[in-house]
Formats: sequence, C-alpha cells, structure tokens
Amino acid sequence: MSTGQAAIREAEETKPDLVLMVIVLDGEMDGIEAARVICSHLEIPIIHLTAHADPAMLERAAVTRPFGYLSKPIMKDDLRQMIEQALSAARSET
Repeated sequence: MSTGQAAIREAEETKPDLVLMVIVLDGEMDGIEAARVICSHLEIPIIHLTAHADPAMLERAAVTRPFGYLSKPIMKDDLRQMIEQALSAARSET
C-alpha cells in the first residue's frame, strides 16, 4: 500500500488475519492513523514497521493498540516471532 486510504480499503476488502503497517505512507494519512481506523472498524491486529521509533511516534502508535513494533532492518526470525505472538494474542482476546 502506498497510502493510508489504500491500506484501509484493502483491509476492508480482504479482512486479513494481521496487518503489517509501515509508519511512513504517501499522502496525508500516515500508517499510525490508518492503523487506528483499521483497528477501530475491523479489530485486526497490527504490527508497525518503522525505520526509526522516536518516543513521540511510539506514543501516537500506542493508541492503535499495536501488537508490536519492528525496526528496520527487519530480521526474518524477528518478524516470524512477532507475527506468531500477535496472532496468538489476537485469538486470546476473542
């Protein structure tokens, strides 16, 4: 997805089990705001992917109740572990 609106539309259409959301997106809506909309309407777990995680960004992202953050460079084993934890946590909430 290149824009927040496109990410929301794709989530609404496909209803995935999990969303990997980059923070920086094209357009006016960033990944944090897109994740907020997705979480509030679809209750899909989100993992944020970012090149840098400053305290202000993490505070904004915390509102979306993400299941985790991964900073680039993203290692395959870290991503797999984070996905497994997020899906397990999401299942236990339902």
